[in-house]
Amino acid sequence: QVQFVESGGDLVQPGGSLKLSCTASGYPFSTYTMGWYREAPGKQRDLVAIIFSNGTVNYADSVKGRFTISRDNAKNMLYLQMNSLKAEDTAIYFCSRRIAGRGDYWGQGTRVTVSS
Repeated sequence: QVQFVESGGDLVQPGGSLKLSCTASGYPFSTYTMGWYREAPGKQRDLVAIIFSNGTVNYADSVKGRFTISRDNAKNMLYLQMNSLKAEDTAIYFCSRRIAGRGDYWGQGTRVTVSS
């Protein structure tokens, strides 16, 4: 019953911004660490950012200073604000809860393409 629905992906020019959203359901959202991940076709899925139940956040070095992860526990939603986008940010972006250091359920993801 655990489900994640990602949205907000788009085609954007380098230097532009996007905000991704994730709607979670089927579990007590507020008690879990949540993460954003991304992958390109044929490449491994990498962790981009995490946010703990108390709001503490961590980021991959590749996005630090440009991306901001946040959550709204009242709405069971997770967000990723992406600024100063680069071509290397192009990927499918997924959200998931983290249990024992990894995600256990996945949605369809949302595609971000950064290109001029």
